Amino acid sequence: MQHFRVALLQLLPGKTLQENQAIGLQACRRAKAMGADLALFPEMWSTGYTISRDPVRRRAMSVPPDHEFLRAFASCARELEMAVGVTCLEWDDSQAKNALFVYDRRGTMVLHYAKVHTCDFGEEACLGRGDAFYTADLDTAQGRVRIGAMICYDREFPESARLLMLQGAEIVLVPNACPMEINRLAQLRARAYENMMGLATCNYPAGWPDCNGHSSAFDGVAYLPDLPQSRDTCLLEAGGEAGIYLADFDMDMLRAYRQTEVHGNAYRRPECYRLLLDEQIRPPFVRPDRRP
Repeated sequence: MQHFRVALLQLLPGKTLQENQAIGLQACRRAKAMGADLALFPEMWSTGYTISRDPVRRRAMSVPPDHEFLRAFASCARELEMAVGVTCLEWDDSQAKNALFVYDRRGTMVLHYAKVHTCDFGEEACLGRGDAFYTADLDTAQGRVRIGAMICYDREFPESARLLMLQGAEIVLVPNACPMEINRLAQLRARAYENMMGLATCNYPAGWPDCNGHSSAFDGVAYLPDLPQSRDTCLLEAGGEAGIYLADFDMDMLRAYRQTEVHGNAYRRPECYRLLLDEQIRPPFVRPDRRP
């Protein structure tokens, strides 16, 4: 049996990049001791989801892909033989981006994703945006797992998860930094259910910055042959306190389910979805602060 164990590092950040590096490395070691195959940080861990409106300050807060902060987590992944999904305010192509780097158990970067759906109605309006969703094969001690990524607000668009499903994603990593209340948790449950894939979401604990914890994991398996009714797809929902929470995904069960169930891609009608590519925005959805 193949299992994939994701440690959700629901942690309070420090005040500096160096503090967050130290806190994060210690947490990774704790995650390894718990049996994790991958440790996942909340959104923009390098700054504790702090974004400066001042471009000079924002540039100083950002880290390029070869920065010591990221290299330290790559080295930690190699040392522990455990994958690490670390988040940061990344400096890329003359702009700052909200990014996730996934290093495999050998310390090799296998996934680099920049947030596509930035919150342009808030402080993220000053950030650059990603332009695609990506998946990658992650080698674990028990075998390969196809992973993908969304970041926070990406979750609110069903197209994000659908594109990852169409690329073969089995488990989607979701760094987060917002209050996780019943409706946002329901979005995650729905994304897992409708795409027959696992979702692992890591949030900041209560009180930072306006978060409330409730990191979660959904495995997407709604029905099993020996059960008379549907099952709860929620593997884990943390409370508000800081901590490390381990989500255990049964990959054999998920793969068997994806082979036979009716969701996902089997019965879709893409020829009927052309309106999804229409870029015109009509009332009541026009927003003056939307960036082109």
